[in-house]
Amino acid sequence: MTPRQRRWIFLVAGAGLVAFYLWGLSGLPGFGNYPGPYGFAILRVAVAQTNATGVVSAINFDYRGFDTVGEEFILFVAVIGVATVLRQLRGERERSAVDEAAGREVPPTSSAVRMVALLFTGPVVLAGWWLASHAQTNPSGGFQGGVMLATAFVLIYLSGEFLVVKRFNPADLTDVVEAVGAGGFVAIGLAAVAMSLPYLKNFLPLGQVPGAVSSSGTIALISFFVGIEVAAAFILIVGELLEQTLLIRHGGS
Repeated sequence: MTPRQRRWIFLVAGAGLVAFYLWGLSGLPGFGNYPGPYGFAILRVAVAQTNATGVVSAINFDYRGFDTVGEEFILFVAVIGVATVLRQLRGERERSAVDEAAGREVPPTSSAVRMVALLFTGPVVLAGWWLASHAQTNPSGGFQGGVMLATAFVLIYLSGEFLVVKRFNPADLTDVVEAVGAGGFVAIGLAAVAMSLPYLKNFLPLGQVPGAVSSSGTIALISFFVGIEVAAAFILIVGELLEQTLLIRHGGS
């Protein structure tokens, strides 16, 4: 097949995909005009049934928790794929002529970037931890908190050197943390089954006050496990990409 033929196939397929998306979007209700009964129904009962004022988290981690398990393991499998591919390339030594040229080394971090990154690392960690541990009280959750915690890892890289990041983030430990986060979510569901309850049934005490940190039973615990799994997942992906970049820059390990 010639490049011209491949280009036309790509353009036709792309046009079909765009048409499909436009067709799907054309049937959506206007912003603020939610037509379905389910959202209104769950808003009437969610706080009373779960003691969680963060109704989105109640939906994600309780009412449709089984779907959320699948979403979490999509990320888990994606990280496994990235790590498997990149770790197989640890011994590669191929470099382009441009990379071999003089003056291609990445310059050291500037003082301005280092200062800003160091100033924001602590607040970002605090914000990420707060989001992951307060899903039951407000619109937050483990997914958002995990991404924030992983962002702190990137800030550490920007404020120093990759070798410093590796000391803060041993890959084997991060692998274990990700597995514990994903496995913890599944284990909570299996614990409910062991008590003859439906999978992921909220079996912990809901607390006395709706919206308190101690309220919502398993919702808060699941959000915590999701937070550490998402954080570890993104840290592993970024770490593997940085490791690959370092190896290519220095001609392999």
